[in-house]
Amino acid sequence: MGGNITAAIQWPSFQGQAALVGTSPSGRVTIYVDPTLGQPGRQNALDLLADADRVVQANDHLFGTSAGSVNVIIFALGGATDGTGGADHMGCDYMTGNNIELCAAFGNSMRVSALFEAELSECNMGGNLCGLSTGEALSRWCAASVSNNALGDFATAPTWFNDGAPDFVSKTEPTDGSADSTGCGMAFISWLMSQSIALGTIARGLVALGAGGTFAQLYGTLTGKDPNAAWPTFISAVKSLSGGVTSDDPFGAMKSVQSALAAIRPLSHRLQLPSKQRQ
Repeated sequence: MGGNITAAIQWPSFQGQAALVGTSPSGRVTIYVDPTLGQPGRQNALDLLADADRVVQANDHLFGTSAGSVNVIIFALGGATDGTGGADHMGCDYMTGNNIELCAAFGNSMRVSALFEAELSECNMGGNLCGLSTGEALSRWCAASVSNNALGDFATAPTWFNDGAPDFVSKTEPTDGSADSTGCGMAFISWLMSQSIALGTIARGLVALGAGGTFAQLYGTLTGKDPNAAWPTFISAVKSLSGGVTSDDPFGAMKSVQSALAAIRPLSHRLQLPSKQRQ
């Protein structure tokens, strides 16, 4: 198996011995793996080691920052080895949230990269933004943008739509675990990007608003229009969609953010499935 065994890091939940795999060339990402996963888990770790700096650079681009280092452990989070166990860390900054847990995804390491960006993005949010519906939606969009939507099975916007499309634009829910409020945010961000507003602009705007901000306020800030118009304008656009909302990107905005991030590629709180899918 190889790798040095260390137990010095305080992970959110991992209690076993972690095997050091290596540190990315930038020095900003140090990766460990649970050695009991065997070769498939180690391959996930090696693949992330090769991909980590690409994700870091994309994250820096989105948030307009270039600071912070993290430790990452890959293991069977929630007992899963297909990525569905999600990811976890302890806070929205590089001080309290820099020890990141990722679920292994045997045979599909891009899912691990996506989970990594979901948590890394939250380290740039500060305060408690990553524990709110706005921050959760943002982190999931960041994850999708660096991985060609490798976590498509985590989609929440269809759940929100099928539950009657409640308004979480005018208000922010104080949780990162609701499929309805997260799903509303996913669809709203898709809508904003379809109007040529970049994901990085949205990310920096939400961080500036902080934990007290709403998507309606973000709309007002980014467009110069009345924040009170955000919800009725958005829901009208949703109702005009042929076939309704069937993914987290109902307005087809993913290509724009992927194109923006493609030029950056170098050579070489807990994200979970919606509760209805975990039952």
